[in-house]
Amino acid sequence: MTNPCSVTIRSLLLILSATLAPPAAAADRQRSGVANYTTTWSVGASGKLTVVFLQTAARWTVRVKFSPAVTSMVTSVATAERQLATTYELTNKGYNAAQSAGSSLVIDFRVGFASAPVPQVVSVVTSGAELCSGGSTTATTTTTTTTAATTTTGSSSLPYNYAVVLRKSLLFYEAQRSGPLPADNRVLWRGDSALGDSGDDGEDLTGGYYDAGDHVKFGFPMAGMTTVLAWGALDFADGYAAAGQTGYVLDAIRWATDYFVKCHVAPTIFYGQVGNGSIDHDWWGRPEEMAMPRPAHKITASTPGSELAGETAAALAAASLVFRPSDLNYADTLLAHARQLYSFADTHRGEYHKSITDAENFYKSWSGYGDELAWAAAWLYRATQEASFLTRASGFSWDDKRAGAQVLLYQLTGDAQHGVLVNEFCDWLASGAPRTPQEQLFLQPWGSLRHTANAALICLEAAEAGLNPAQNRQLAKEQINLILGDAGRSYVVGFGFNPPLRPHHRASSCPDPPAVCGWPQLSSPDPNPQVLHGALVGGPDAKGEYQDVRSDYVKNEVATDYNSGFQSAVAGLLSLHVRGLYPAS
Repeated sequence: MTNPCSVTIRSLLLILSATLAPPAAAADRQRSGVANYTTTWSVGASGKLTVVFLQTAARWTVRVKFSPAVTSMVTSVATAERQLATTYELTNKGYNAAQSAGSSLVIDFRVGFASAPVPQVVSVVTSGAELCSGGSTTATTTTTTTTAATTTTGSSSLPYNYAVVLRKSLLFYEAQRSGPLPADNRVLWRGDSALGDSGDDGEDLTGGYYDAGDHVKFGFPMAGMTTVLAWGALDFADGYAAAGQTGYVLDAIRWATDYFVKCHVAPTIFYGQVGNGSIDHDWWGRPEEMAMPRPAHKITASTPGSELAGETAAALAAASLVFRPSDLNYADTLLAHARQLYSFADTHRGEYHKSITDAENFYKSWSGYGDELAWAAAWLYRATQEASFLTRASGFSWDDKRAGAQVLLYQLTGDAQHGVLVNEFCDWLASGAPRTPQEQLFLQPWGSLRHTANAALICLEAAEAGLNPAQNRQLAKEQINLILGDAGRSYVVGFGFNPPLRPHHRASSCPDPPAVCGWPQLSSPDPNPQVLHGALVGGPDAKGEYQDVRSDYVKNEVATDYNSGFQSAVAGLLSLHVRGLYPAS
């Protein structure tokens, strides 16, 4: 009655027995690689899992699926997080992350369940590939996803485990994916969706990201978040490497850029939105079950949109730099599209919400298109080193890029006029900007923490350029750590002390299929059945007050642009730690 599913998981560099059985003889229970219950009772069981490491590993993660569902899984040796009612993910603690070849680790655990029969483990999944599915099958994978043992995050000396935050934030982006999902999908409660998204002439517009807790693909904020993700991936690559997340951040960026290339069907035709905001917001449910019309909206030479085309040009130019070391042909493709889109934006000027009118109610550009043109030209200069782009750039949330453009231009030119403006901005943040009683920057009421995180990133980038590095790094550390828990709670789903449990997010509010999902889920007081790991919620009001209520979209909305500045700033702090520059005070 022991070990019916023995699995070699080379991608995690360990051996794991995957199926739990009722109590067996002591000799069986102590066999290496075997997991067994040692005690069972009416609504629970305890047991041991022995993990044997084949090679040296810096960190490890195992995902275990039960049948029937369990109500809880607890262990002191790993962090156990629920992915679904049937699935838990075990992640190393800081003290046992690094393991030498041949070492073994015994994980004592306890599971709870509603009633008999005792749940069995039916599969083990790592990096999205199912390694074992019941029976006595032995499965092997040779994909290596762990980092070298010499790569450490030093999380024990940091106030928060930034590597885990990066991993979870990237999981949030995977939860937001639209279209046919890849085989290595790690968010088990998501599936293929919006497979019929197409243009006026049948162009394939599948892919890209759902914007927030809804299911519209708004191109303007998607482009903005892609640029910011690429900025962090470029300037804080060592932070991502230390966390073992380099491949995942490249995947997150590419999921957007592949979509943008699809949407750019001609030099002066770009699809900037799929779905209708009003129609979409009249429905609550899973994206996999959408049945409403999803019209595609485009800009053209006669119906232009300079903000949209300019920001997408910036995203593609920045991403071309990210991919150039590893995929030259893809980088060249992105840069070619960036050039065409910038020319489109600059030559055929106009406000995009006048062409894509549905966007006006959701993502109107209040600052005009001048900042996007400057921002795009600066990124094209960084990507090409062509002086004409720098000239144009000289003449930050998803909308206002002025602070971001100034710091980027200072990084590129060292011109004091840009440095003065950046210093004024960061000095104001440090000593004059509005704050909550907990000292969090409060720059705008809707999604306040998105603006806090963007400000932290801009000042980190300013520090990288040599602008008041001590003050600016301290400011970024202070603000990001307030988000992670220093304000008295975490504002990141699935991370830290008292994290949000009820983000305003349709898909994660839905129970496991085949249970029906609809409007009752919006008002339910229960936690979201699916954990939206890594999502940054909107955050507190000016008084520092926050209620974890799903229907309060001002404080509990999540969005891809919320996470982009936040994630890049976290990567920046981890980069400082790797380089020995993390602020001590």
